[in-house]
This record gives sequence, structure tokens and C-alpha cells, in this order.
Amino acid sequence: MQIAILGRKADTINYSRYVRSIGCTPLVTLRMGDVACCSALILPGGGDITPAFFGEKNHGSRNIDTELDILQLQALELAIRRQMPILGICKGMQVINIGLGGTLIQDLKPKEIARHSYDQGDKYHSSLVLKDSWLHGLYGEKMTVNSAHHQAIDKLGNGLRAVQFSAEDNCIEAIAHQSLPIIGVQWHPERIDEKRSGINGQKVLVYFSSLAFAFV
Repeated sequence: MQIAILGRKADTINYSRYVRSIGCTPLVTLRMGDVACCSALILPGGGDITPAFFGEKNHGSRNIDTELDILQLQALELAIRRQMPILGICKGMQVINIGLGGTLIQDLKPKEIARHSYDQGDKYHSSLVLKDSWLHGLYGEKMTVNSAHHQAIDKLGNGLRAVQFSAEDNCIEAIAHQSLPIIGVQWHPERIDEKRSGINGQKVLVYFSSLAFAFV
């Protein structure tokens, strides 16, 4: 099974490795025709989203790649039209939220940034998972996850539901669409340290691939 990763090859090496780890084939691309030929779509992590795309001026967003934002939003729209399974990771989850009409907190408060932002490595913190969610079925009610972000979901996009929260500050850590095969995580299952977290990040991808097999 082939899974599209909408990004630049130099920035998505970990994601390609992640997809191969469960026996699927990654296709890193910026072309909508390639996405249409795949069974599922991954929107990977990266820099910040252009604030104009959620109706705001820049209030702390950085490392912006507007061209990539446009392509990722186009791929999201295409996948939704085709009802393809979509997994968003970190920035990718935020792209899903923006594409469905949501907004972002452009810069977290200092204490929250200290808990979530990348500083010579991922930050690890506790989180709570809703019992009736896809994520609870994989990991249970409490998880330690890794963070590398300074932005977060503010207003949820249409049809989305938050299913995981940071235990300390209620930052949204995972989402799911109420009717479409769309899921997202703010943390990084493709590189989480199982020794530090007790979490095997492959479980997210295995679950996602089960949605993709159903689509096929």
C-alpha cells in the first residue's frame, strides 16, 4: 500500500522511515496527481502556517513556507473529496484544523512554550485521552508524549473533535473528525522515544493504515 507524504524529501526522511516500518510504501510528493494515486495521505510536521490562511496577521509565526502551505491545503481538500484517510502530525494536524475552518494560537504563553517547544530535543509531558476515542483504544487514558511546537489549535475546525489534551495546560494533543477518516496528533509518533515515554509510536501508524486498507 502506498501512502502519500505531502512535503519536501529533505524534510520528511523520518516520515518515510516511519511508513516503511510497517511495510507500506511512502511517496513523498508535492504533486496532487501523486496524492490521488495513493491510498492515504500524511501531512507531516514542519514550520508555521501562513497566518493569513486563518484570517490573522502574523503575531509570532515563523519558519513560514507559504508555497508548501498552499500545496498541503490543496492535498487535504483533494483527500477529503475522495474520502481518503488523512493523518496530520504536528504542523500537519494544524493544517487539517485550518483547512476545515479552525484557527491557531500563534505563540503559546511562556510557561506553555517551555513545556512544548523544541529545545535541543523534544519535550516530554503527560497527557489525558478521552475514553471513547481512537487514541484511547491504542494507549489508554494517560500517556506521556513528545512535543516540538510553539503553536497550538485554538478554535477547532468544522467536524473536528479534540480527543487528547496536555495534562498541565489543556493544549490539544490529538483530534479526530466526527465522520471522515481524519486523525491528527500534535506530538511526534514517528520519532517518540519509547524508553522515555513508554509509548510505541508505531501504533498510530498501524491504526491509520487500517483506515487506509478499508479505503482500498
